[in-house]
Amino acid sequence: MELRTLRYFVAVAEELHFGRAATRLHMSQPPLSRAVRQLETSIGARLFDRTPAGVSLTRAGTVLLEEARDLLERAGRAAVRVAVAAGAATLTVGILGDSTDEAATRLAGAYRRRHPGVEVRIRETDLTDPTCGLHAGLVDVALTRGPFDETGLAVRELRADPVGVLLRTDDPLAGRDLLRLADLGDRRWFLFPAGTDPRWQAYWNGGEPREGPVVRGVEECRQAVLWNGTVGITPLSHRPVRGLTEVPLADMAPSRVVAAWNAQDTNPLLRSFVELAAAAYRP
Repeated sequence: MELRTLRYFVAVAEELHFGRAATRLHMSQPPLSRAVRQLETSIGARLFDRTPAGVSLTRAGTVLLEEARDLLERAGRAAVRVAVAAGAATLTVGILGDSTDEAATRLAGAYRRRHPGVEVRIRETDLTDPTCGLHAGLVDVALTRGPFDETGLAVRELRADPVGVLLRTDDPLAGRDLLRLADLGDRRWFLFPAGTDPRWQAYWNGGEPREGPVVRGVEECRQAVLWNGTVGITPLSHRPVRGLTEVPLADMAPSRVVAAWNAQDTNPLLRSFVELAAAAYRP
């Protein structure tokens, strides 16, 4: 059994859906289905019960899932030990804007325990580059938020955060329990500089052209609201500073927290990082 085929199997077993597993693996569904069929043929046992509603593991599949996870973990550890011995055990992580997320703290601890010999270099970036330098080749992996240009990148969703509007506490809308984008149509918003990824800009502008002060970082967003009474969208997981408040938005899609990396990068340190991130950010 090839390790790649086992990774395919584990993805399907964890997602219990070939389509979602294919998306997670950044491949199309037909070759994934063929690979799993070939694995079943080589083992001589059916691993999944397939129905129109999805798939479920057979008894054989349940046993293989446990063994496959163990094999993949040991293979990953072996690859990392070789990298450490070769003096190539470094990983550069890009973090967007506000690095106080408790999940990131859990991830740092988990990665340190798993790979104590790996030097992790952190590059914190402002809100003008949601890929944290990935497209420029400045980092190996980014802990960031979508949406952005994913050309050449692999992206794994870690969490989805509800969003709201950031307001001064004395704003006439601050006492509302819920707002809609239409309630903010005549307000000035904080904006990102020209040249910022248009997908990213459009999301944080609520899909409409806006006017207002230009900001580059999380703290500048807060200060633009505090000093100028502008408004803007913020994840509700952020804690507003004194004088500011958040009101949930009813008609905005959640903000996706993601890990992103070069789709062609096979670095075992990176693969381990993404898997640990998925666990650390799990609700």
